[in-house]
Amino acid sequence: MTSSLRKVALAAGCMLFAGQLLAADEPKRPECIAPASPGGGFDLTCKLAQSALVNEKLLSKPMRVTYMPGGVGAVAYNAVVAQRPADAGTLVAWSSGSLLNLAQGKFGRFDETNVRWLAAVGTSYGAIAVKSDSPYKTLDDLVQALKKDPSKVVIGSGGTVGSQDWMQTALIAKAAGINPRDLRYVALEGGGEIATALLGGHIQVGSTDISDSMPHIQSGDMRLLAVFAEKRLDEPEMKDIPTAKEQGYDIVWPVVRGFYLGPKVSDADYAWWKDAFDKLLASEDFAKLRDQRELFPFAMTGQELDTYVKKQVADYKVLAKEFGLIQ
Repeated sequence: MTSSLRKVALAAGCMLFAGQLLAADEPKRPECIAPASPGGGFDLTCKLAQSALVNEKLLSKPMRVTYMPGGVGAVAYNAVVAQRPADAGTLVAWSSGSLLNLAQGKFGRFDETNVRWLAAVGTSYGAIAVKSDSPYKTLDDLVQALKKDPSKVVIGSGGTVGSQDWMQTALIAKAAGINPRDLRYVALEGGGEIATALLGGHIQVGSTDISDSMPHIQSGDMRLLAVFAEKRLDEPEMKDIPTAKEQGYDIVWPVVRGFYLGPKVSDADYAWWKDAFDKLLASEDFAKLRDQRELFPFAMTGQELDTYVKKQVADYKVLAKEFGLIQ
């Protein structure tokens, strides 16, 4: 074969491969797994995509949303990697908390390299919530109570020691000179359970995030002592919520939210989903839906997201070592 013919054949082969990547059909039974109980951030993330993908005509019918609580994401991660690795119709919601757990080896034998990171669709921020009638009016009120007797303040968090919600209060404790291990925690499965426990009087403080909390803030049932953002959030219903920084605690904790696919999903099916989310994230209608769910812009897909996730896990490992959570 001449050099020219080889070039033509190679070009044709590349075009055929590219065509195969783009030729995947819409998944027949699309499903979004929220790896927690209903009502929290994973549920919110799945339902955002469920609505938006249909509204943008990227899916012809809404995805089912199913719930797989356990280990704040560990059960779902293991189930997809081990039992449904090639299921092209199954998306799983993840958050920054998932990455923190991966950094500590909390997902068992699997790590951040065992799934196909698909898309990040928005970010929230960590927050400290109390009931509207709580005696704690400011973050410093809470800190003073913890200094006096940390065993008297019951804090609900998504996950056990080392979770994202635990880390938020551990950072406050560290800044205040309190041993984080002295804090009294109740481990719960995500923002929905935290809100239920807080409103039911089973805990006094919820370490959560602002997206999970806003429906209860707007109903008047809850207050936020602090949000872990760089500055006050520029939304009408959030502008009066003080940051931890302005109260003297230099803590910022974004909560990025997105989706991953099983490790053996084909390149063609992965490309179909990536293209769908690229279109979605560029849509003004999607931006409005995201805003309605109290999420802020954070758009990333494909290889760029894969690189981001792996860097975040590495950074979280450093933080986990600082708190003695891993060796």
